[in-house]
Amino acid sequence: MGTIPTSDNRRNIMHPIREPIRSGLLQVSDIHQIYWEESGNPDGLPVIFLHGGPGAGASPACRGFFNPDVFRIVIIDQRGCGRSLPYACTDDNTTWDLVADIEKVREMLGIQKWLVFGGSWGSTLSLAYAETHPERVAGLVLRGIFLCRPSEMAWLDEAGGVSQIYPAQWQKFLAPVAEEKRGGLIAAYHEMLFGEDEAGRLKAAKAWADWESYLIRFEPQDVDEDAYESLAIARLENHYFVNEGWLKGDKAILANTDKIRHIPTIIVQGRYDLCTPMQSAWELSQALPEAELRVIQAGHSSFDPPLAAALAEAVEDMRERAAW
Repeated sequence: MGTIPTSDNRRNIMHPIREPIRSGLLQVSDIHQIYWEESGNPDGLPVIFLHGGPGAGASPACRGFFNPDVFRIVIIDQRGCGRSLPYACTDDNTTWDLVADIEKVREMLGIQKWLVFGGSWGSTLSLAYAETHPERVAGLVLRGIFLCRPSEMAWLDEAGGVSQIYPAQWQKFLAPVAEEKRGGLIAAYHEMLFGEDEAGRLKAAKAWADWESYLIRFEPQDVDEDAYESLAIARLENHYFVNEGWLKGDKAILANTDKIRHIPTIIVQGRYDLCTPMQSAWELSQALPEAELRVIQAGHSSFDPPLAAALAEAVEDMRERAAW
């Protein structure tokens, strides 16, 4: 493990953003169509970007972590979010459905092996995919490690965790919840987000999304979107949290790291990440001793300059390490 300084002599730029070469919707179930796109060099080294949330969707800026002259860049919006259809739908929407979707995209594009890049929830999904299909993964670049364990979810959304860092914002998160239900906030929000009262659903979605936004930045601020736009991340995150990501027992990520120890892996972690704290990255590095853990003096957002630079650098380093 090394701590990388935020000095100017380190590569510190992301790559130019180019328009997709092709894109579309892939029917992955009777209900769901997922958005996919391909940009960069069609003959380049294949990489898939897995976004966070669950439910956040991917933006064009995500292409900037990869050199478009070198990489064949594949980006998807996971079920129920972003440009995928139907919006905010949690039916047939589990971790293992998403893992299967990634394989369907790979097969559609005729890719044998690819670099898998994921941050926050995307790191969870990257690891679940790699442990299921290790023969398809040339390398892993992971950021802001989240293992979808009860302790991590309680840190985020129950009293006594990160609420102690932002007490004023925590009160806004508590506000929509009846006082007698505040002993179990994830369950209380589930009731509101999936209830029949549309106004109540949207109010809860906005409060959930705002609370998460405070944890991503050093300077807390409300998300710049209306309540409907907050619905996907609020409903999907809550849906996954209530079900512990379908990653319990013998499906838990740390219980299966022996399947991926041979895969070249770089873990990039912000030292001051309040959303996915350092502990999980440390535990993953102990379970994957061959992996390199790079600790950055930064928070959670992958677009904060120190983290963005470190991630672009990790991708470049992985070009040589990956088992193409």
